[in-house]
Amino acid sequence: MNFLRWIKGSLFCDLAIDLGTANTLVYLKGRGIIVQEPSIVVVNRANGKPEAVGKRAKEMLGKTPANVLAIKPMRDGVIADFEIAEKMLDYFIKKSTNNRGFLIRPRIVIGIPTGITQVERRAVKDVAMRAKASEVYLVEQPMVASVGAGLPISEPTGNMIVDIGGGTTDIAVISLNGIVFNHSIRIAGNEMDESIIQYIKKKYNLLIGERTAEQVKMQIGSAYPLDEPMTLEIKGRDLKEGIPKTIVVDDQEIREALEDVVSSIIGAIRIALEKTPPELSADIIDRGIVLTGGGALLKNFDKRIREETQLPVFITEDPLATVVLGAGKMLDDLPLLKKISLI
Repeated sequence: MNFLRWIKGSLFCDLAIDLGTANTLVYLKGRGIIVQEPSIVVVNRANGKPEAVGKRAKEMLGKTPANVLAIKPMRDGVIADFEIAEKMLDYFIKKSTNNRGFLIRPRIVIGIPTGITQVERRAVKDVAMRAKASEVYLVEQPMVASVGAGLPISEPTGNMIVDIGGGTTDIAVISLNGIVFNHSIRIAGNEMDESIIQYIKKKYNLLIGERTAEQVKMQIGSAYPLDEPMTLEIKGRDLKEGIPKTIVVDDQEIREALEDVVSSIIGAIRIALEKTPPELSADIIDRGIVLTGGGALLKNFDKRIREETQLPVFITEDPLATVVLGAGKMLDDLPLLKKISLI
């Protein structure tokens, strides 16, 4: 029985991957999400070999000695460091399949941002092929996110989805298995973190790291006033004295820090709404806007968008996993996958 299970597992190891700027998720057909880890690799400077990948690498962020370097191979949803991205993807694929050898090389479906170039697409495809894929299908993230959210993409009705990732925000109106209109900006979760770093630096002369900024965003960050005020203690380095220092910030300050990024994303949604064909606009009035991606978890972002657009706004059940779950579903519908994948 175990042998038969091994044979089946070795034969059918098709994968869906959300190769994100902040996190990489891997879905194994028949098993679900196997890997959900940060897109970070710590490399030994002397020999170029990875010392840590994913969660362990993130724990080392900002704390590495001179002989090792923490690298984020993805930037704005595309590959910034080809060699490191290949090592990272190879590691995650092996981890998701427990280092088993494949009797049949896997098909891999990868969700990519809508705004990337043909060269950037080729880089993603090449990385997956070198990680021992038999076929690679690239599908635009709003499309697979819509599948993951359970939207009726095959029907002649308009569905608007906003995917706020780490490096990009993708906005698309989908109908009849195609993207009728899309708008992508390279402003998303990472810019939120950077805005918090700069705000704290300017107002308090305190230098904080990326991990601290992300924690601040997740714990008290918001796009619209909260029902109850929140505060958080932040530790960093005083830029005047050069010594460690602790301050306390409140949610109103962090909301102020995030305002430019939040306004840019809402502005992009407005552009998409303005350019949507009238017949589909009527559907969006009824169906509303669906939010997904890690940025959708920013407190009260849905309320802010609802107030600005006067439209219903919904957040998917698991915003961080919606893209990879949609890509996973596509593995069971090969005709549709071939129809909507990019060449």
